[in-house]
Amino acid sequence: MKILLANPRGFCAGVYMAINVVDELLAVCPGEPIYVYHEIVHNRHVVERFRQQGVQFIEAIEEVPTGSIVVFSAHGVSPLVRAQARARNLLAIDATCPLVTKVHAEAIRFAKRGWQILLVGHREHQEVVGTRGEAPESIQVVESPADIPHLHIKDPSKLIYLTQTTLSLDDAALVIRALKQAFPEIKEPPTSDICYATTNRQTAVRAIAPRAQLVLVVGSKNSSNSVRLTEIAQNDGTQARLIDDASELQAAWFDGVETLLLTAGASAPEDLVHAVIAELITRFGGEVEQVDVFDERVEFGLPASLRNLLRARGRETEGRRITLDRERDTAEFLAANNIPHHTVALTIGQSK
Repeated sequence: MKILLANPRGFCAGVYMAINVVDELLAVCPGEPIYVYHEIVHNRHVVERFRQQGVQFIEAIEEVPTGSIVVFSAHGVSPLVRAQARARNLLAIDATCPLVTKVHAEAIRFAKRGWQILLVGHREHQEVVGTRGEAPESIQVVESPADIPHLHIKDPSKLIYLTQTTLSLDDAALVIRALKQAFPEIKEPPTSDICYATTNRQTAVRAIAPRAQLVLVVGSKNSSNSVRLTEIAQNDGTQARLIDDASELQAAWFDGVETLLLTAGASAPEDLVHAVIAELITRFGGEVEQVDVFDERVEFGLPASLRNLLRARGRETEGRRITLDRERDTAEFLAANNIPHHTVALTIGQSK
């Protein structure tokens, strides 16, 4: 069997940063309780691993003892949650994805100008809840074109749409087209709100899936972007399965499959992908072809709130960087396990 391994896949920079934040806290605060507001990312394995290390996930700030450490997840929080944390004298460490922070800033800016904001996304998703909390009187959530007739618009010339960062390009485009038809004067954000990593993973699936008879997406069911990757493959005519890990593989899926595409949602850790590769090679033999569509090697600094805590604990922060290089890490894994592999570049555009 040939396994086409999509690159990019798995952790995006924002998720990778959020997980590193909690890892750093566990290392520098041994024995201290660490609380995370909501799931740090939408992946069952990541959350369970942190639980086993003593991290406590909470759904209300009131659950955190006064003066304790609380981490805001990659999805972001509303100003109300931040105020509640300050009122309890909590040491808040912000692991919000920078792209989510960008959408929050846009919401604040346009609300202050007196504009109405239509936020395209899933109403109950934590990212949307947090963004809406920045300006609840100015923001209305639009999940689908069916919501448009129920919107209350005061001045169509002072109207802008923003989007949840993890939306499918197709889903977002459907709603945006309908909004532009209903409100021809509606403005769009200065730059796209949809995460470049979300876009790149979806584009890679579209580009590679036609070569395969089956697409496997590693990710949890509550991960929006993982679900979308599965749907994109299916909508383009390739059978696709969403799995949490290798234990969910079913033999019947592989009847007649000579080539499969393996990818992962932006909140899925790479070791789960490696375990799926190892299981497939054990069952079927074959080789891995890593298909590079976009180069997402990323290096960035620690969040300011984490740097401040590390300095207060006497830890050096000068020059500390977080580096993500999946192509290198995967090549090392394949070589270490004697799995036949090679890499090909598929140039279809540039990441944003």
